[in-house]
Amino acid sequence: MRNKKITAETFRELLCDGMHIMFGGFMGVGTPEYLVAEILRSGVKELTLIGNDTAFINKGIGPLISSGRVKKVIVSHIGTNQETGEKMISGELDVQLVPQGTLAEQIRAGGAGLGGFLTQTGLGTVVEENKQTLIIDGEKWLLEHPLRADLAILLADNADEAGNLTYNLTARNFNPVMALAADVVVAEVRNIDATGSIPPEHVVTPGALVDYLMMEEQ
Repeated sequence: MRNKKITAETFRELLCDGMHIMFGGFMGVGTPEYLVAEILRSGVKELTLIGNDTAFINKGIGPLISSGRVKKVIVSHIGTNQETGEKMISGELDVQLVPQGTLAEQIRAGGAGLGGFLTQTGLGTVVEENKQTLIIDGEKWLLEHPLRADLAILLADNADEAGNLTYNLTARNFNPVMALAADVVVAEVRNIDATGSIPPEHVVTPGALVDYLMMEEQ
């Protein structure tokens, strides 16, 4: 079985300018901040980030926003990160705001290989602008497209050597669904145990979906 544990140097080698990166987390909780730090250290730029929110200036993906390495974010909320708003107003950062449930379903659709889905969330608002609508049984629906990324960075609690993951309570949030929707999946974990040490019924993200594991180097 291939060893999925990698070093920070190997992780940085996976990165390139212009990548689309999905990141787990909700206000920074569940965001792999060590991986975020390594993205900063790598010097890559022109990134598109996809996740629930931009957290805070010094938490979650906030440092990436502050560094000017990000050209676009696709998120549900930016209100807790003043710098995101300032960069959006100045034109330095493209911000695409998406209703949270729609964003989660776009990611799920990307992972499931679907061509899109129909929703009534956002009808009659700016969310509807420049999007296709359909009438079905007399009801108006908005067509939303799937989302995928080049890379997903996850934060899990425990892993085994095969890459099976468990999560810590609500830190789970967007992480599991993103594991399906990216070409490469890297999980930052607290601990890596022997294969088979996690009871199957406790596994949330199967190891088949996880390409690499990284532990924060002390």
